[in-house]
Amino acid sequence: MSKDESNEICMDTNARLSRLLEIMARLRDPETGCPWDIEQTYASIVPYTIEEAYEVADAIDQNDMTELEGELGDLLLQVVYYTQMGSEDGYFTFDSVIDNISNKMVHRHPHVFGDGNRDKTASQQTLDWEKIKANERATKNDTKMRTLDGIAKNLPALTRAVKLQKRAARVGFDWPEAIQVLEKIKEECAELEEANETLPYAKQVEEFGDLMFALANLGRQLKIDPEEALRSANRKFQQRFEYIEDALEAAGKTPTQSDLIEMDKLWDEAKVMEGSENKK
Repeated sequence: MSKDESNEICMDTNARLSRLLEIMARLRDPETGCPWDIEQTYASIVPYTIEEAYEVADAIDQNDMTELEGELGDLLLQVVYYTQMGSEDGYFTFDSVIDNISNKMVHRHPHVFGDGNRDKTASQQTLDWEKIKANERATKNDTKMRTLDGIAKNLPALTRAVKLQKRAARVGFDWPEAIQVLEKIKEECAELEEANETLPYAKQVEEFGDLMFALANLGRQLKIDPEEALRSANRKFQQRFEYIEDALEAAGKTPTQSDLIEMDKLWDEAKVMEGSENKK
């Protein structure tokens, strides 16, 4: 393709996906591209991919559809980036990635695209989905497949904990009832208290991790997403602390000029106001 032809595609606002793919190819052109884009690798753009995924989640959390539209574009750009590098290295292309995911969706939904039975609950269909995924992993890999294989190691830790627990539960390794997990949490709290008083820091970290894992397990038992629950708690903490800051500012003070007693009183006021707002 000549440079003029490439420019025509890059400037054609109706070309859409073809335009974006050509823009990325031009950015990565070793002779005429952008030096920063040229020097990027699969590994170097991973942090940007993770950041863009979280920004998508933030836009959804804020119910900001205008922002979501922009963030989805940023996330799509990450896919285009990887596929351009894959094409350069002869590993895969954007088209092959699209073909693979399309084939996967058809294969994993026999109740939609085949003769599978649609008269199942969502949970039953989820089990079928997992069975199909397990068969795919088994046929893809000649080595012995373990129950917990295939769960991404770079997932957020709480999310990965729940996925590990769900996978183990499918083969019967699970607490029958949530009350038993609560007892386990009490046990882990006692062990952490003991570690904090008498054991080295490394042991304290280990016991704290055990407690977090048990809390994630309780969330799974109660059908609560621990990541979402913690995000909600983070938002609540920020809102209440900002109330404290605003109240102190109105009094001509900053948090450093206050004390815990005063700030704790303002914290309680923020909680009361939240309760009033929730009743409206």
